[in-house]
Amino acid sequence: MGLDYRNVGGTRGGLIVFLLGLAMTLAGAYLLLTQVTVHGGFWTYFGWEAGQSFGLTLLPLLIGVGLLFANGRSRAGWLLVGAGAVVILVGIIANLQIYFRPTSLYNTLAMFVLFFGGLGLMARSVFAMGEAKS
Repeated sequence: MGLDYRNVGGTRGGLIVFLLGLAMTLAGAYLLLTQVTVHGGFWTYFGWEAGQSFGLTLLPLLIGVGLLFANGRSRAGWLLVGAGAVVILVGIIANLQIYFRPTSLYNTLAMFVLFFGGLGLMARSVFAMGEAKS
């Protein structure tokens, strides 16, 4: 019983088409992501735009750490540490400024054609286009 490269996964798509689609998708995603610039913004807390508002997000985490030093099984301590970590992570993500750097229309189209064309080829090879030959 040999490996049938034309009917991978029981579909007629084939392994070669899937790998070509995967390579195209990865190339398109790489080219697209290299055009993105990410900057950190100012922290705001309830509309106050101050560089010192980050300290307020540390309070639950620090109180939780203090409770855990006093009692390692403190549920309130673990809850505050978890909530504080989530608040800090969300704050960092929410204050990111993401820009798409200027590029030519040709480069933009090439990126999107590679990315979405590759996704289409992968979908074509994975999903059955009819019954596979047994």
